[in-house]
Amino acid sequence: MSLHPVVAEVTERLRERSRDTRAAYLDRIGAAAVEGTHRARLSCGNLAHGFAACGAHDKTALREGRAPNIGIVTAYNDMLSAHQPYERYPALIRDIARESGFTAQVAGGVPAMCDGVTQGRSGMELSLFSRDLIAMATAVALSHDMFDGALYLGICDKIVPGLLIGALSFGHLPGVFVPSGPMPSGISNEQKSKVRQAYAEGKANRAQLLEAEAGSYHAPGTCTFYGTANSNQMLMEIMGLHLPGASFVAPDTPLRDALTAEAVRRCAALGKNGENLPIGHIIDERAIVNGVIGLHATGGSTNHLLHLVAMAQAAGIALRWEDFDALSAAIPLLARVYPNGYADVNQFHEAGGMAFLIDQLLSAGLLHGDARTVAGGTLADYGKVPTLDEAGQLVWTPVLKESGNRGVLRGVSEPFRPDGGLRMVHGNLGRGVIKVSSVPDDRLVIEAPAVVFHDQDEIKHAFDRGELDRDFIAVVRFQGPRAIGMPELHKLTPTLSVLQDRGYRIALVTDGRMSGASGRVPAAIHVTPEADDGGPIARVRDGDIIRLDAHLGTLEVLVDAAQFAARTPAIEDLSRHQHGMGRELFGMFRRNAAAADLGAGVL
Repeated sequence: MSLHPVVAEVTERLRERSRDTRAAYLDRIGAAAVEGTHRARLSCGNLAHGFAACGAHDKTALREGRAPNIGIVTAYNDMLSAHQPYERYPALIRDIARESGFTAQVAGGVPAMCDGVTQGRSGMELSLFSRDLIAMATAVALSHDMFDGALYLGICDKIVPGLLIGALSFGHLPGVFVPSGPMPSGISNEQKSKVRQAYAEGKANRAQLLEAEAGSYHAPGTCTFYGTANSNQMLMEIMGLHLPGASFVAPDTPLRDALTAEAVRRCAALGKNGENLPIGHIIDERAIVNGVIGLHATGGSTNHLLHLVAMAQAAGIALRWEDFDALSAAIPLLARVYPNGYADVNQFHEAGGMAFLIDQLLSAGLLHGDARTVAGGTLADYGKVPTLDEAGQLVWTPVLKESGNRGVLRGVSEPFRPDGGLRMVHGNLGRGVIKVSSVPDDRLVIEAPAVVFHDQDEIKHAFDRGELDRDFIAVVRFQGPRAIGMPELHKLTPTLSVLQDRGYRIALVTDGRMSGASGRVPAAIHVTPEADDGGPIARVRDGDIIRLDAHLGTLEVLVDAAQFAARTPAIEDLSRHQHGMGRELFGMFRRNAAAADLGAGVL
């Protein structure tokens, strides 16, 4: 199947726009590759430090320096359910390396905070900042000139983007991302959502809410809704950095261990002269476009309008929101996973999962099938499902051509909708993004008076006072990267959902972020320029009529243009945020924070 003309056009435009920066990046990693691994040229004292703690076998191998040494960069901690399974991975990886004739060492750890724990708390203000910190920590881990390749152990929101940005700074090294898999399905996400809304209305108590939450988040593994963490896993597979079918295999199972073992072997093989495929060559314009397509086809997390831009930039590729928008019109929505539907990622996986999705997109010319991958071939090989044969050996078999559950996953001939799940909006309030895949069709256009807030808690207080039982558009500003680090505003979801369910026509406009799990309430988010940078959103006043039209992609305040331009932008006293835990670190981020459409980070 020939490549779809829109996919081809966007890719070529991206390639042309990135010509100079991509060439400079490739020159840089090419020079590093020519120099090679410096381990053999380390001074005796430096090298002795590098293997001092190793066992006799590994010490001998590192002294002689002939076999590859694989660095492990891990986001393990046992507070995050998604990362708890990684506790046993270093030992497993070292054993596989020894059996295969090479060595592996933990190069370093990176911070791994959980947005689910910090949601609505001051810690969330460090969340986006943590992505760039993770990238720097990854680069520090790889800075010792001890490694011929690297394995990256990470799952969740800012962690995978940070790991990839850091990995690309050492883009001359081969690298494989190693997932750990989702937890078993608990209570349904719909049940959990209903209890959350009941609690917001005062119809459920804290004990009932905690029981529902604990029934959902109940075991090791990734949370099972389709938020940023699972969007990360989809991205790593469709961009060729996971082995085929690895993303959603359950933790601590024989198949998961077999996939991890194969990832170790593949990382070593990618550095050999016969393959010589470093991560900086896998992540090219084709891989980036494939990632955007995957987001649209699955209704993925809006957070990747920030992260994928930053990841591309780390590889010298100038991805822009216009590229997302152009692809949205051509890419059908093929998956409905909560919050875009009733299913969780386990049901998505059982219905055919990533193999079915990739196979369908390839069959319609909607992916770059020639993009290179860590499996050693191209993405065309990723329409296969991993299994263990009777001897316990890992094999891949072609995915079935029919979905195992059409309510969750469909082919390109019968999509849930003909266009993608993410859409750009723009107008006299700036530019933003809206996730349309889970918004009811009759809520894609909202015109209503503005009610302005400078903190998400103010909405809950107004709701409790009975002031929001009406049509309105909540404008929550001074939430951007420069102001307070662009925290997620997922705490708003139950309150706004209650009001929408009461029949009111409501929407959200903000220069902050919503969780990748947010859905049914129409929300124009990541609005840029942000209020703290003097953006138009800072001129909005209570009662101004705002029109959010996801069909036309417009975001307008219906005020006379001259009058609106003459208004003095609001100024927020942000000093009340200076006393949160860790806030003294935020100054480093704030001084360098980019606009949302530039990736909203330091790097």
